[in-house]
Amino acid sequence: MHSQSIENWRHPHVFLGADHARNEWRTWIVVALTTIMMVGEIVAGMAFGSMALLADGFHMATHAGALSIAGFAYWYARRHAHDERFSFGTGKLGELAGYSSAVILAIVALMIGVESVLRLTAPVPIRFTEAIFVAVIGLIVNLASAWFLHAGGGEDRNHHHDHEHAQDDDHHHHGHDDHNLRSAYFHVLTDALTSVLAIVALLAGRFYGWLFMDPLMGIVGSVVIARWSWGLLKGAGAVLLDMKPDKATANDIRTTLEQNGDRVADLHLWRVGPGHMAAIVSIISDRPQEPAHYKARLARFSKLSHVTVEVHPCRHIKKAA
Repeated sequence: MHSQSIENWRHPHVFLGADHARNEWRTWIVVALTTIMMVGEIVAGMAFGSMALLADGFHMATHAGALSIAGFAYWYARRHAHDERFSFGTGKLGELAGYSSAVILAIVALMIGVESVLRLTAPVPIRFTEAIFVAVIGLIVNLASAWFLHAGGGEDRNHHHDHEHAQDDDHHHHGHDDHNLRSAYFHVLTDALTSVLAIVALLAGRFYGWLFMDPLMGIVGSVVIARWSWGLLKGAGAVLLDMKPDKATANDIRTTLEQNGDRVADLHLWRVGPGHMAAIVSIISDRPQEPAHYKARLARFSKLSHVTVEVHPCRHIKKAA
């Protein structure tokens, strides 16, 4: 025992997603595309005297900032993955970035809603031809960006395929969503949605004179964006608060460990990164085994990346009713 280095007993705490590097560079490419489109809309708005284009350009600036947060989170998590100051690694940094982006989404939804209501009461002149042209270009860019980010989210599907023979929680893909990537995806979808609604409203105004359609579509968009924001806030917030990723997984772990008179007195299960969960288990038994024995029972749970087991001897154990 004394001849072995303590390093032989240490283990890494790198809980980054399997596609972390790919998602990082995809996010930065989308940041570049969004920034280019933002500058283009602002320049076009100034050139054509269109307040609508200027407003949408500055609106895209908020998304460019939020996407930059996602990119920075990927970079920081990767760079500090081995930093011992982070007790369970930097895998949850993406959740913090996702939560922050969800707050920005909520603010964007509120701004669009307020502006739309104001325009219902006080319509503004719109240069339809230029506005439609730029909105179509924006839609194309946003759809390309959304496809790019969605193609980077293949981690869940790949993990499911690789571990479909296991009897654990792998089929609950929401247990290891990359909320940082989801936040970037939702920001791009938000831009795409506003572009679609803007095109519909502009066409209705251009050919039918329905000027009210522009602010009405804005209100519809703000409601949809708010719903996306709320879903992302709940998902990322649950991880940040160390909520159990899935009740079925916790029950399965308990059932796996409670054999031959062993009982689970306490079980803590939480997510430490995309595709990674940690567990602390307290076992009481009248015939206690070494912790390694119980860890071996949990080997089939492929997402359990960090397991701590404590064993307490106790005779005449009775399972609670």
